[in-house]
Amino acid sequence: MSDRFPADVPLRRAIAALGELGFEVVREGNHIAMARESPDGSRTTLTLPAHRTIKGSTLRAICTQARIPRERFLSVYGRGG
Repeated sequence: MSDRFPADVPLRRAIAALGELGFEVVREGNHIAMARESPDGSRTTLTLPAHRTIKGSTLRAICTQARIPRERFLSVYGRGG
């Protein structure tokens, strides 16, 4: 598997992959808000555009901001999300 983010990721598949990484959808509208609780009680949030597909560069930025290693996301995404 390539170590690059796919060019266009279907929104539902991205949400499923992030769900496997512990995030859950907390709000949907023009954007999708997701959040994850850490064992120490802190909360990590991220926001996805509610487009049919998400550009690889956008997904890379989202993962960077949420401190999700590229390899971890791609391993979950590669299993089908």
